[in-house]
Amino acid sequence: MGQDILAELAIGARTSLFIGIATAVIATFIGGMIGVLSGYFGGWFETLVMRFIDVVLTLPFLPLMLVIAVYIGPGAFTQIFVITLVMWAGKARQIRAQTLSIKGAGPVLAAKSMGAGHFYLFKKHILPGVFPLFIPQFVGAVNAAILLESSLSFLGMSDPLMKSWGSILYYANNRSAFLTEAWMWWIIPPGVCIVLVVLAFSFIGYYLEEKVNPRLRAYVPVKKRAKQNIVVREEQLAKNVVLSIEGMTVEYPKNGRFTPVVSDVSLHVNEGEVLGIVGESGSGKTTVASAIIQQLKEPARMEVGGIYFEGKDLQRFSDEEIRQVRGNQIGYIAQAAMNALNPVISIEKQLAEAVGAHHKLPAAELSRRIDEALLQVGLELKWRRAFPHQLSGGMRQRVVIAMALINRPKFVIADEPTTGLDVIVQVEILELLQKLQRELNLSMIFISHDLPAVLKITDRIVIMKYGYIVDGGTSVEIAEHSTHPYTRRLIDSIPLLTEKKQKAVVGR
Repeated sequence: MGQDILAELAIGARTSLFIGIATAVIATFIGGMIGVLSGYFGGWFETLVMRFIDVVLTLPFLPLMLVIAVYIGPGAFTQIFVITLVMWAGKARQIRAQTLSIKGAGPVLAAKSMGAGHFYLFKKHILPGVFPLFIPQFVGAVNAAILLESSLSFLGMSDPLMKSWGSILYYANNRSAFLTEAWMWWIIPPGVCIVLVVLAFSFIGYYLEEKVNPRLRAYVPVKKRAKQNIVVREEQLAKNVVLSIEGMTVEYPKNGRFTPVVSDVSLHVNEGEVLGIVGESGSGKTTVASAIIQQLKEPARMEVGGIYFEGKDLQRFSDEEIRQVRGNQIGYIAQAAMNALNPVISIEKQLAEAVGAHHKLPAAELSRRIDEALLQVGLELKWRRAFPHQLSGGMRQRVVIAMALINRPKFVIADEPTTGLDVIVQVEILELLQKLQRELNLSMIFISHDLPAVLKITDRIVIMKYGYIVDGGTSVEIAEHSTHPYTRRLIDSIPLLTEKKQKAVVGR
């Protein structure tokens, strides 16, 4: 028909992109501002705005667009106005929800309690917290606007003198291209352009969202662990060494390069021994525990050092092999029991799940093992069918301990198991761990920043500071004879009533 399809695609790109981007900017700005203001100020303003948004969202989009487009007349302005009208409300609702979440967060409440004004809260807390959400909202709006513009143009609601990808499809339909061989040239090229642009904006949105969102900025895909040949260190087995860490260094990326957070850590745990790891928050205690069970959070990496369990290098284990070790041969007691337990699943089912991950037991034997685990940690069997919220903090911690021991592991990592508990319950949990360790002859790493608790339960202690081991020895040696200044400050900070009690606290 004497028309250059390639030239029409190039000219149509300007129209489709202009309408898509202009509409996305306007819709995101209007929806964002209304969502932020209604979420922050609340009250009658929020109620009025949300009821209006509810009405807008219930309107049928396509009939509304057709009616308005026919009334105003075809053209680029009409398309921008109509698409914006049906798009801003959904964005306002989502951004309002994010604003409500940030408004009730601890930093905002703390700033309010110190007398911060609205302008300060908006500048320092609300807008920085909401802004990462604007990017996916904008990208989604661009994609939706381009698709809606193409739909309106295809229906004849665009300016007939203005070329766009949608208008190319409109003319193809009017000239019966769908019924002839011409469809290959009239329909596929604009369709491919629309798909490619939508995909391109999506990828741009993913990239920008990672740049402005700190949680996504450091994301690294998890690499699959390949199966490797494992050589057993017979000398460690001969010495009854259950776990050995040699020169372990853990690094995180910072400013384009990796920075060590745990450096040159070496320690070992003998059979039936309890090793304490003590240090202030941020000293690297939990990082060491996570490295042992190969659960370092990405993008952390450990490329220096080795971790040997029963003489085998855990870093050479495949994903399936290390999964069989976790919870089965190495038990883990988490520091936050409420976070470790699923709030909507009963205690009985969660304990059964812990067993089922490694063993297929008959129902009767599984039930017997659950009863045994609960009684072992001092819980009555009536709590089997309870949910976590029905238990006290100490009872929840006992369930977590039962979960760690239900598969009868040889080695247990207790990662600050008394955190968040009152003093009396802390003593009960410590006595329980000490009792179970002796009865089951467990090898254990006990992690805490509470030095008296560690002195009570451990045979040996290592002291960590800034990612390094700065001191170590038997519990009695550390308590009474250590000369390291950091260790001495920790020992001297323990409140004691008499000198006699000081000696009593370090004896097991």
